[in-house]
Amino acid sequence: MRHTHMRWVLMVVPCVGCFPGDGCSTDDPAEPKNVRLMLEDTAVIRINDHAFKVWVADSEAERLRGLMNVTAEEMAPLPDGTERGMWFIFPEDQPAWHGFWMRDTIIALDIAYVRADGRIVTIRTMAPRDERPYNSKAPYRYALEVNANVFSRLGIREGHRVEIPKSLLKTSR
Repeated sequence: MRHTHMRWVLMVVPCVGCFPGDGCSTDDPAEPKNVRLMLEDTAVIRINDHAFKVWVADSEAERLRGLMNVTAEEMAPLPDGTERGMWFIFPEDQPAWHGFWMRDTIIALDIAYVRADGRIVTIRTMAPRDERPYNSKAPYRYALEVNANVFSRLGIREGHRVEIPKSLLKTSR
């Protein structure tokens, strides 16, 4: 049994290090370290005149990693008050039962499930490290994760429309 366990550990450990070309060498202190390891694409989206600077998760690997292990400091608003977040792009509409979970996410987050036309169909607040699925009420094409309670603080509700830049209307990789 011990030998099997060791093989598993040896398989996992190499996956958590830095590899050439994965963005580990970036020295920009303005970008959080964990997110910098994940993505380089960012964009600005707007909801009700509120700006969100988002990391774009448009590949399967990026969507699976999400905001795992990202700290509250890394998700802090920018100096001008712009909120940070992650924008998930799916290649096609996702069924309502295809939700998100928070297994390795260490901070509470809000999630907005968004239809292809930009309309928010569901907003949920997700607890850190929670393995329950947080499902949508209806099919969605996109999802936006931000710090917990940001949507309520800004008056953003289901039915509001996200202004999605054309560059983010592409299909995922």
